Amino acid sequence: MWRDIKVRYKQTFLGVAWALLVPVFTAAVYVIVFGKFAKFPTGLKPYPLLVYAGLLPLQYFTSSLTGSSTSLVANSSLVTKVYFPRVLLPLAAVIVPLVDFAIAMIVLFGLMAKYQNWPVLPEFLFAPAFILLALVTALGTGFLLSALNVRYRDVPYVIPVFMQILPFISAVPYALNDIPTKWQWIFSINPIATVVTGWRWCVIGGAPPNPGQALLGVSVALVLLLGGLAYFRASEPRFADTI
Repeated sequence: MWRDIKVRYKQTFLGVAWALLVPVFTAAVYVIVFGKFAKFPTGLKPYPLLVYAGLLPLQYFTSSLTGSSTSLVANSSLVTKVYFPRVLLPLAAVIVPLVDFAIAMIVLFGLMAKYQNWPVLPEFLFAPAFILLALVTALGTGFLLSALNVRYRDVPYVIPVFMQILPFISAVPYALNDIPTKWQWIFSINPIATVVTGWRWCVIGGAPPNPGQALLGVSVALVLLLGGLAYFRASEPRFADTI
């Protein structure tokens, strides 16, 4: 994990600035396309603040999932030569992106200052719980995909396809409570929709997540974690031979 943090932006022209530029550019596109032209529902919050607050946990999840799903193959020399608990590789991959997440928070604080929209207690105290939910979801899915990737090397090609639609089913360019209730429940099967809604509630005072929908998202995340870990541990004895 420390190695990945040290080399993450080594020999790059902009260095850690990429942790700021990626969410800022993405948010700018969302604001122009969905805020100015498409007029997506925003609730009572300024659209740039709503979008950027939603993008932060989503981008943490996408980075974590991408890294954890390829963690075994990317560290094949370790897997084949040294014995250690292989679960450490996906685990490290979901922790490293927290550094980028923390750096990108600088822009969120700037937007809060611009719109005079600051977190309030006690809601703000629950913010880490929703990032933990994103971590659990990424780790569980990463356990499953990393084990599959050892046998089927086309897994990295499938992930970007899923990532293309993830923002729209996670309520990033709009407020989840502004869409029909039926679709709120359908989208809540995706734990990241709960993460985005809950994170906005904690940090910018957005609408609180529906308890039933949040429970659904948490339940799916736990199923992914336990199921992914079970498949990972069952496949672990064959990793060194197959990879």
